[in-house]
Amino acid sequence: MSTGADARAADTARAEVSDTELAELRTTVRNFLSTRADESAVRAAMDSERGYDEKVWSQIAGELGLPALALPTEYGGDGCGLVELSVVIGEMGRVLLPSPFFSTVVLAATAVVASGDAGAAERLLPGIAAGTTTATRAAPPRAGSWEPAAGALGVRVTGSGSEREVVLEGTAPLVVEGAAADVALVVADGPAGPTLYEVEATADGVTRTTLRGLDLTRRMARIDFRNAPARLVGRPGGAALAVARVLDVATTALAAEQVGAARACLETATAYAKERMQFGRPIGSFQAVKHKCADMFARVQVADAAAVEAARAVDGAPGSPDPGVAAAVAHAVCSEAFMAVAAENIQVHGGIGFTWEHSAHLYYRRAKASQLLFGGPAVYYERLLRRAGV
Repeated sequence: MSTGADARAADTARAEVSDTELAELRTTVRNFLSTRADESAVRAAMDSERGYDEKVWSQIAGELGLPALALPTEYGGDGCGLVELSVVIGEMGRVLLPSPFFSTVVLAATAVVASGDAGAAERLLPGIAAGTTTATRAAPPRAGSWEPAAGALGVRVTGSGSEREVVLEGTAPLVVEGAAADVALVVADGPAGPTLYEVEATADGVTRTTLRGLDLTRRMARIDFRNAPARLVGRPGGAALAVARVLDVATTALAAEQVGAARACLETATAYAKERMQFGRPIGSFQAVKHKCADMFARVQVADAAAVEAARAVDGAPGSPDPGVAAAVAHAVCSEAFMAVAAENIQVHGGIGFTWEHSAHLYYRRAKASQLLFGGPAVYYERLLRRAGV
């Protein structure tokens, strides 16, 4: 499989969408989530057995068709790109929606498309587009980087068998929505090197353990493989190119989600600063609080610009920068911005911002977990330098 412009062109035929249509898409998703994902609904979902509201997920897929938005048309998708998908993910981030959308549509579906395996695409993508199949991708544990290195993946092919039907042994320690997914796309050490495999989550030899992580709205799991049957996706030893594409798409989508959540923190903080009275006037009239809100606003604007530019670059828009560089920049900028804004939101709210009952801590938890999801600052700065050729 090729890289760069060829890979982006092979991903899917892009549909032209105007700014007006993007605004309409944003309004539609926001209106839907405003009635189904308020704070009480989010808390109920994150305390449920699966970690998300299955009825809301069904409506997201059936009524809005959002999982199909950026999938290839030949597999039941709408053929749009990451620019459109980022609008949806930004709105989901705005309310911290617990759902398998990120793991299924961004991580797993992107891996399948990037693998170039038509058989895997036919098996998995129609169900993902319809919302009837949930999936995830198991990340290699090497320094949390998600970039495969032979001999350091934690999962390996064992025993004899055909090239396409193998058994896996090992552990994937941190899998996004791993306990609830129907299918896991696993990068394992194969005879030809790091290779992508498809594993049915309910298959014999697969054990899933839900982990109580920092972010209560996005569940993580450990998946253990003990002679677990798996099917080849793509070509043997070809995982590196697929993972590179997944990293660009996933970090860009995460950046959009971070911007949406950071903007929610900004809006909450400024609204509270206008309402909370101290010494006979709103606290927003005090210089210290003004400066905090102004700094939050500036960070959100810069992060938004970085996220939008990355989405355009990954979609291959004319005149856009290298997608790997743009995605790495967006990941760094948006991770830092969300962390800072979420922390300042707590500060602006004062004592109430530290309480369990207030939503500020949920945004802070999401901010920190998102910052670390693909390896943390040390890893994503190294990735940026490599992508920039330094």
